[in-house]
Amino acid sequence: EVQLVESGGGFIQTGGSLRLSCATSGFSFDEVVIGWFRQVPGNEREGVSWIVGRDGSTSYGDSVKGRFTISSDNAKNTVYLQMNSLKPEDTGIYYCAADPFVTTVRPWWEFDYWGHGVQVTVSS
Repeated sequence: EVQLVESGGGFIQTGGSLRLSCATSGFSFDEVVIGWFRQVPGNEREGVSWIVGRDGSTSYGDSVKGRFTISSDNAKNTVYLQMNSLKPEDTGIYYCAADPFVTTVRPWWEFDYWGHGVQVTVSS
């Protein structure tokens, strides 16, 4: 059974940092792309960052480049999102998602498995 469980969300002031974790199970990191997405009610889901399990290559949405870092610990089947220099516009529910059996980043609707999400709130 595939599972993704996010943790690490919370309330933080502008300029602060948070680290999100996504503990996964049920698939091999050799053939999966893990993505972090965020959503604010009423807005479209936004891709934040992705990591390819096979080679660790990473990519980022334009709004978070230079501030967020995605990484993985394949031995623990866990993916992290280090978020620095947080801004109020980073507020939202953050989800991790898995797209198994691929090695390239695809649109969010191609991701088959999703966690329940964690709330991140950045105060101004």
